[in-house]
Amino acid sequence: MNIALRYAARSDVGLVRSNNQDSGYAGPHLLVVADGMGGHAGGDVASSIAIAALAHLDGESHGSDDALTELEQSIDHARQDLVERSESDPELVGMGTTVTAILRTGNKLAMAHLGDSRAYLLREGELAQVTTDHTFVQHLVDTGRISADEAETHPQRNVVMRVLGDFDIDLTPDMSVREAKAGDRWLLCSDGLSGFVSTETLAQTMTDTPDVDECADRLLQLALRAGSTDNVTVVVADVVDVDALPDGGAPSTRAQIVGSAAIDRDRPTSAADGPAARAASLVASAKASTATEGETATGEGDEPGEDDADGTDDVRPGRAPRRWITFVAIALVVVGLGVAGWAGYRWTQTQYYVGVADGQVAVFRGIPESAGPVTLSTPVELTGTRVDDLPGYVVDRLETTIPASSLDDARARADRLVAEAAADEETDQGAGEDATSGDEPGTTTPTPTDEPTSTPEVTTSSDAGA
Repeated sequence: MNIALRYAARSDVGLVRSNNQDSGYAGPHLLVVADGMGGHAGGDVASSIAIAALAHLDGESHGSDDALTELEQSIDHARQDLVERSESDPELVGMGTTVTAILRTGNKLAMAHLGDSRAYLLREGELAQVTTDHTFVQHLVDTGRISADEAETHPQRNVVMRVLGDFDIDLTPDMSVREAKAGDRWLLCSDGLSGFVSTETLAQTMTDTPDVDECADRLLQLALRAGSTDNVTVVVADVVDVDALPDGGAPSTRAQIVGSAAIDRDRPTSAADGPAARAASLVASAKASTATEGETATGEGDEPGEDDADGTDDVRPGRAPRRWITFVAIALVVVGLGVAGWAGYRWTQTQYYVGVADGQVAVFRGIPESAGPVTLSTPVELTGTRVDDLPGYVVDRLETTIPASSLDDARARADRLVAEAAADEETDQGAGEDATSGDEPGTTTPTPTDEPTSTPEVTTSSDAGA
């Protein structure tokens, strides 16, 4: 069986965003959707770099055994390109993109997936989601913490845990190989579609719309009518048996590039008539009116239809300054430091110790330290005991402070310290009085007299003879 792909790619800036950060690619061998991270710097650049790194695979040069390896290597090259680009342009630091790609080789499909863009397969009337979202909410579902229904309305459903980014970390994508079966219909899309249109509606539309171009257009309009707040990118591809096609029915081999990677990336939304589209049109008109008034007041602005100086429209428009991001980041850091400092200070005010204040033994709240001009302790009670009246070793202990576990413990330690010092002083005074009297308890000191002490009479030999 001679397998081929019949495909269509569409992308729209949507009803809210000012630029399209999605990119899409559809060719005879390669299908890709890359959703640049909307809240990150340079999402449009990131998705364009991903498409550029993968586009060379859209050919016959690889065999079925090499397709998976080549696809994974190309994604890694895209990551390296993102790192190099952000290093050369600091304004782009933090950019990232999802990648969902299918590489056909013969009757095999090699697939790579990173992020929350999705791939669906419609086979024999049944639509199945082939990829697994790399999101925080999906992790909660996988671990049984929330249900799939709860995940659809979870406030953190857009928090992506794995993307292709400019950080120098190798995040291996999900890699798989599948059979390319004639009659299958594949859908690759960004969350601008899957996050706003139900799986049942996707299945019904893909089943009821045989033509791939018409199907891609209808899916895009469904997302816009649902009020999608994101860019919307859709790639629809049918697997066909070329040998079974009528003469002249062979699918086109011309690649389609859409979104920020395309020349017409600045095209306004194609939203058809509807409440969401009308609301977006009113907002766009108000913005245009404001911009026109500003240009008239300053005398600046291009004439309608004026081309770039080099005569080409394939030049990425200048990036709007992101000074507000810097200000917000600085404010968040300052607030974070303030909260941490306040929490630390509050903790110090739960501590107590015994020390010296105004020449007295005192109980302190806080810790015996200071942070710049701020002293982290204050005396809360004075005992009335002067340190001048205390022994030197007690004063030394007080000057180095005596920690306590609570206010009551500090009071008890202060009282005990004063009592012990008083007891020691009384003992010292008693010992001094005993040393002065020279008496020992229970003894009597002899009273001296004025009578001379008698001397024993000595008898000599001469006396004896007399």
